[in-house]
Amino acid sequence: MRDTRESRLLLILLVAVAFALITVDIKGGASSPLGGARHAAASVLGPVERGAATVVDPVANTVRAFRDAATHSGRTDQLARENTELRQKLASSDMASGRTKQLDDLLRTAGAGGYTVKAAQVIAIGPAQGFSWTITIDAGSDDGLTRDMTVINGQGLVGRITTVAPTTATVLLASDPGFTAGARLEGSGEIGFASGGGDSPMKVSLLNGKAQVKAGDRLVTFGSQSGRPFVPGVPVGKVVEVQANAGQLTKTVLVEPFVQFTRLDLVGVVVVPPRSDPRDGVLPPAPAPAQSQAPTAPAAPAAPAAPGPATTTPAGPPTKPTGGN
Repeated sequence: MRDTRESRLLLILLVAVAFALITVDIKGGASSPLGGARHAAASVLGPVERGAATVVDPVANTVRAFRDAATHSGRTDQLARENTELRQKLASSDMASGRTKQLDDLLRTAGAGGYTVKAAQVIAIGPAQGFSWTITIDAGSDDGLTRDMTVINGQGLVGRITTVAPTTATVLLASDPGFTAGARLEGSGEIGFASGGGDSPMKVSLLNGKAQVKAGDRLVTFGSQSGRPFVPGVPVGKVVEVQANAGQLTKTVLVEPFVQFTRLDLVGVVVVPPRSDPRDGVLPPAPAPAQSQAPTAPAAPAAPAAPGPATTTPAGPPTKPTGGN
């Protein structure tokens, strides 16, 4: 259409009519006179719009799916990273809590025995210098450690140092078959020699073949001169079996160690022995024996009363009947 005076007047007229129709439609609301025309237009154009949407929706859905998938993938990766970090924090917290408990137990044992200890961490476990049951700790001669020092933890006797380097040391565990230490029974004081049994209980040969010993009795280290290689009073284990020794001069007992050698982490090396033998003072209080109650016999039924002499009431004057004839 050419830009002429007539075309401009026509355009102004159409705009004015459009504004008039919009005003009438708004004021009319639901009863607008244009409602029928709008409904007819919707009836004609609705199927066309739906068809176009049907064609366009798969493409739009695909784009939306890729967008959402990328968002979900990123969120999943973020959650995975957060879960990994949380697990690491929990593991570190549990490890720190466990080591704090071990250190508390170690200090309590050292305090009860009067031992001055150097704490160290187990950094390796395995054969060394021909021994099959050894550990390596992260302390050595630079920390004042020397050969034949006693090694303990919060539960009791771990072993003794056999080799020392500037920053590490090798410990022969009390479970090694080549390990031997003097031991003493709690209470009676009977002494003997404890030998490592590997995966099996330790064997203790008591020097007195007639010593009174039973399962559950506990032993501590007897001690060595100047506290090398063993300081006195360190808990060793408890008796689990007494072997028959008819005609023998010694008595052999099997002892379950207090220390779990496969779970060692934090240990203490006794660098200064106690001033006096703590005897049984390092052992925890003995568990109270279970009190067995004898079954109570049911009460016997009461016997019937024995018949006694019959009692008679002295006869009195006859009573006069009342009523009747």
